[in-house]
Amino acid sequence: MIDTLAVVGATGAVGRIIVELLLARQFPARRIRLLASERSAGRPLEVAGARLDVEVLRPDSFVGVDVAIGSTPDEVAAEFVPWAVERGTVVIDESAFFRMRPDVPLVIPEVNPEAIASHRGIIASPNCSTTQMVMALKPLHDAARVRRVVVSTYQAVSGAGLAATRELEQATAAWLAAEPEPRQIFPHPIAANLIPQIGSPRSGGVTSEEQKMVLETRKILGDEAIGVCATCVRVPVAHGHSESIVVETERPLSAEEARRLLAAAPGIVVDDDLAAKRYPTPRACSGRDEVFVGRIREDESAPNSLAFWCVSDNLRKGAATNAVQIAEHLAKGKVDRGATVGAARG
Repeated sequence: MIDTLAVVGATGAVGRIIVELLLARQFPARRIRLLASERSAGRPLEVAGARLDVEVLRPDSFVGVDVAIGSTPDEVAAEFVPWAVERGTVVIDESAFFRMRPDVPLVIPEVNPEAIASHRGIIASPNCSTTQMVMALKPLHDAARVRRVVVSTYQAVSGAGLAATRELEQATAAWLAAEPEPRQIFPHPIAANLIPQIGSPRSGGVTSEEQKMVLETRKILGDEAIGVCATCVRVPVAHGHSESIVVETERPLSAEEARRLLAAAPGIVVDDDLAAKRYPTPRACSGRDEVFVGRIREDESAPNSLAFWCVSDNLRKGAATNAVQIAEHLAKGKVDRGATVGAARG
């Protein structure tokens, strides 16, 4: 049983879902505390019929806190995580700030849960686009060793925050009415458009989002030899990231074998019947915690090559759900099944 768990950034889009999941899954803690900036603190958070107080995030907020889940920008994580670790709190961090540090495990529970035990106070949760792709790569890598991946992403605006979702709504209405479109979050109009840049430029003509997919994939799968070519695109979709993935493996895998491997993998749902027009779409996958795979086929343009389509709710498995699952792993072995957050929401 964990005595106290804190959610940092509880009023954000992902933070709210984290709190909902903790309550719905009856996370084994006697107390849950919600922390946020001074701007957001002080107003109760309404979640699943419960009113939860939100406290101001300060260094002493972590006194007596066993585990904290942080959903904050990088600069906030860089400041608060050391506060927490100094006070004995284990932090599950959603930001990118600590992900590539060699002493910080980068964890997807269905893929590398054993890495959790190596933490030194910080456990990182991967980028949302990386998470769903690596979930699908894992069974293929175990069976035939992935050598190279070419991935094109179709990423929802919710990955850029609540303000980005509002911009899509307002811009779409303006575009339909032939009026000037608001543009504060995105560098180009997002309504009825595609923007082939997510993140800042990096050397070699890639973006920071694309670089994350390369480096994080290798770290999670423990294989620095995997080649990854990523192109990340923002699309006018509210929720749910989609990815077109081509995988080259060391030994050949048929589409049928890949389909069986994926269907048997934890957290993956195969929805694949082209003749019946069955394949995952962002709207159908919204609000779900699984990773959905379809359009599985052999790539005849290269040996030992497969192509498939992958969709997941970026705010859930891509962020909130993955972090809560890590916290559940931390709680294993200490859980008193008779008491849960659902019974003590204080």
